[in-house]
Amino acid sequence: MMSKHVAVLMGGWVAERPVSLSSGKDCADALEAAGYQVTRVDVDRNISAVLQDLKPDVAFNALHGPFGEDGAIQGILEVLDIPYTHSGVMSSALAMHKEKAKAVMKAAGVPVANSLVVSRADAARRHVMEPPYVIKPINEGSSFGVLIVKEGQEYPPQELTRDDWEYGELLMVERYIPGRELTCAVMGDVALGVLEIVPLGHAYYDYDAKYVPGGSQHILPAEILPSVYQEIQKSSLKAHHALGCRGVTRADFRFNEGPGGLGELICLEVNTQPGMTPTSLLPEIAAHAGHDFQELVSWIVEDASCGR
Repeated sequence: MMSKHVAVLMGGWVAERPVSLSSGKDCADALEAAGYQVTRVDVDRNISAVLQDLKPDVAFNALHGPFGEDGAIQGILEVLDIPYTHSGVMSSALAMHKEKAKAVMKAAGVPVANSLVVSRADAARRHVMEPPYVIKPINEGSSFGVLIVKEGQEYPPQELTRDDWEYGELLMVERYIPGRELTCAVMGDVALGVLEIVPLGHAYYDYDAKYVPGGSQHILPAEILPSVYQEIQKSSLKAHHALGCRGVTRADFRFNEGPGGLGELICLEVNTQPGMTPTSLLPEIAAHAGHDFQELVSWIVEDASCGR
């Protein structure tokens, strides 16, 4: 078992390349320490030929963003018949498309916020929803391209009119949910702990709050009512199954706490390729549940398969 040849796929050419390189390095280091034969692959558009030459036993997918978590690399691995980690082709593509994923989760009973898909031109021209609301690219991660429109704001964000806008022409506009930022990891068929994220010096959990040391405070376990804690775990597992996910995922929530510790709970999205960097949430949640980093990445490798 421990002599498996694992190709750790990292890097890529999209905005989340630095995050992926960090995730990939830490995962590769841990797998080597666990006794696996590891090849670190900085993914380029010739990845199919590279993998055909390498012939690894398993591909550990440490890519983030488009191509890495939208079903594309998963499809290549299926064609090459190389067992791979995390979710399969369809579930990856579905979870990456925020609006379609929300429709599936809503049908499964997972609470989601009202939203609509509009063109960038429409979103820039007028308020397509009563403020406050959030504008999100349809299929980006790490909070790239996210814009918050505050209550009373007279005009839509003018960033949308920039010639160098790189987050697509279709955007999701979603009702802004105030409150606490909570997240829950799923490992296989088990919902792990719930963690609260408190951004430090940031309006919300943006890129710097996620990846810059000291950008946020993590409270684990989250200090919420047991009933709310359990509801988040239940909804995370329900979303994981509804989207057809495999391996590890992380579901993000907003909780608008009211009197007595109850309130509105909304699932924002499910991440099929959670970060594995030193500041990432999944490894911290897994460690709290008794799975150290080396054990976590080893479990992910042993869970790998085709036809996911």
